[in-house]
Amino acid sequence: MKRVSVIMVAAGEGRRFGLPKQFAQLKEKSVLDWALDAFEAHQDVTEVILVLNDESKKKDYAERYRKIVSCVTGGKRRQDSVISGFRKIDPEKAGIVLVHDGVRPLVSQELIGRVIEAAREKGAVVPAIPLEDTVKLVDGQEVEQTLERERIFRCQTPQGFFYSTLKEALAKAGDDDFFATDETTLVERIGKRVWIVQGDPGNIKITTPEDLKIAEAILED
Repeated sequence: MKRVSVIMVAAGEGRRFGLPKQFAQLKEKSVLDWALDAFEAHQDVTEVILVLNDESKKKDYAERYRKIVSCVTGGKRRQDSVISGFRKIDPEKAGIVLVHDGVRPLVSQELIGRVIEAAREKGAVVPAIPLEDTVKLVDGQEVEQTLERERIFRCQTPQGFFYSTLKEALAKAGDDDFFATDETTLVERIGKRVWIVQGDPGNIKITTPEDLKIAEAILED
């Protein structure tokens, strides 16, 4: 059985939010604590590498979560933070690597399990949910094209990869000075197939104060 390493990306500054979103309070604990609790509880997760820019919090998290094996400082961009975390994975023991946004607090055990199972088989997977609205490609204010809604999905995390696949993708992006908003985009660039697994509508990303209210409602449901 391949080891499962999780890179938890929680290095954002949250300038528009007013504070780092990962530390915002969601009921009785922080957004990041909710996310970490989910991976700590999952039986297939071997270790967690936490990417965190707040030096004052690193020791606290390392002491409270037994699966956290390293707390590293993030970079200017998300991709830099992922690379910082990736470097802490022992290549001699590596198997599957999951990358998760620390501002997705409501990731379920079922979703984590689906991603791990699919990653072990496919090598590069992303949870996604289909769009319900009609989607149009726009130039300025002019509609250029109505896209096929059935073929468009909203991607989530955790995204899962073979260690070797993610290593190659990150290295290629570094060589090309290419940056993307998620890791599957980097994998696509090296010609590898990326597969979809069923996402979870409740696995929301906290980007605004209103999202916190939605998350609270989901927890109370």
